[in-house]
Amino acid sequence: MTPRWIDLIDPGADDLRAAIPGDVHESVMELLLAPHTHDDEPRPRIDSHGAYVFGVLLLPVEIPDEDRVVYQELDFVVTKDTLVSVSKTPPDGKPFDPKPAKEACRAHEDVGMYAFHLVDEVAERFLDLIDALDDEIDELEDMIADHPVRESGRRLRQLRHDLLGIRRVLAPTRDSVRKVVDDRVELDDFELFPHKVEIAFGNAYDKFLRASEGLDASRDSLAGVRDYIQGKISVDQNEVVKRLTVIASLLLVPTFIVGLYGQNFRDSPELHWSFGYWWSWGLIIVATIAQLAFFRWKRWI
Repeated sequence: MTPRWIDLIDPGADDLRAAIPGDVHESVMELLLAPHTHDDEPRPRIDSHGAYVFGVLLLPVEIPDEDRVVYQELDFVVTKDTLVSVSKTPPDGKPFDPKPAKEACRAHEDVGMYAFHLVDEVAERFLDLIDALDDEIDELEDMIADHPVRESGRRLRQLRHDLLGIRRVLAPTRDSVRKVVDDRVELDDFELFPHKVEIAFGNAYDKFLRASEGLDASRDSLAGVRDYIQGKISVDQNEVVKRLTVIASLLLVPTFIVGLYGQNFRDSPELHWSFGYWWSWGLIIVATIAQLAFFRWKRWI
């Protein structure tokens, strides 16, 4: 018997009951019918329930124009000859489209292989996302020199938040696929994932491993960018301190001269000079020019 793949988007209870053959536990039905919200993201998993296998997957999707990541929820139920996938529309995005995975299926394949194509498409999406994140990190590193530190820091915090969210989703998804590879997910009276399907799931598991390693590398790159930003802040602060020091130095000598001739001692010889006022101004101007020349020679200004 040729397996069937039924894909639904935000189905109602009647449509879902009509699509899923057999007796599905009420708690699973509640999960399948629950709308996708960002307040309570479900934990990815693939579990056996005796007569069927129930799975929950989350796919992070980058929106480059808005510099943010949204999550698509994909639930599925696998029986002996039917795969039912339920795509849920997130509040601020589009639902997952299983069309590429369906097109990869062949009529002679088992329903377990259909499930593999679905999981493999999810793995490919994770790999694409990691590549996109690496590009975002490179872009952030390039913008540090030309943009305010506050803007770069805000983008850094966004990327760090996205990385933590992806890690929270990727790890349980990888572990769930590992359960299939280890033959820990099966039906009571039917071999849903024969050896060749487990080998295929092993390939998908390898992709999730590469995605995890790529995520770790992205985290290290982001840490390097963070250090770069902190270094730039230190350099900018040093430049500000240097300018303030130059200004203070320029004012120090004139202040000394004014204080010296402001003591009002009777025996001060300059006090009775007719050109004493211009003498003090000359000292101030010459001292200021000499300091400016010295600072320029030292390349401090």
